[in-house]
Amino acid sequence: MIRLLESGQYQTFALLLFTIIISLSCHEYGHALSAKRFGDRTAEQQGRLTLNPIAHIDPIGLLMIVIAGFGWAKPVPTNPRYFNSPWATLVIAAAGPAANLILAFLAINFYGFALKMGFEFAGTPAAQTFFFYFCFINLLLMLFNLIPLGPLDGHYILPYLLSSKLSVKYQQLNAQYGTYAFMGLILLSFAGLPIFSGLRNAALWLLDLIQIIG
Repeated sequence: MIRLLESGQYQTFALLLFTIIISLSCHEYGHALSAKRFGDRTAEQQGRLTLNPIAHIDPIGLLMIVIAGFGWAKPVPTNPRYFNSPWATLVIAAAGPAANLILAFLAINFYGFALKMGFEFAGTPAAQTFFFYFCFINLLLMLFNLIPLGPLDGHYILPYLLSSKLSVKYQQLNAQYGTYAFMGLILLSFAGLPIFSGLRNAALWLLDLIQIIG
């Protein structure tokens, strides 16, 4: 993203930064809200049950997004001792990506509705650019977090899809090597290998799939 500033594309930079902040905040809010619904008020007690970005954005993580295109928000704290369902871990983990999917769905269909109704703003290049990037980034964030490696949400979800034996083995391997494997993918991506090109293509495909108005 920093290249946008260097090339004078200040509006695009501001648009992307705004989208990333909103997307990350809603993602973490999804985790916090679902945790409360499953009996764990840890996130609420620490002020994380809010859409206010100040509660969720990690300054270093945001700076890394600007500089390197990869960063993070503050993880939502949970305490499994308070969970009131064996499915709590699965739903809480999936709630973050689900929040991004909902955002993308609402935004692209609002834009489609605005176009259909002939709202003047919807026909401008600025609106087209904003809604495209807003939806694309949310879908990309959703898919990225579903990768079952390291600390990403996917590593909480995958065990529910495996047999008991495989689930235990996977969790052991991920605890030992998952973060290293995840960082290896990031480094290979920085080196120029198209590691995450499949995610980008999938996000574009989903964008067409969820647009029902337009």
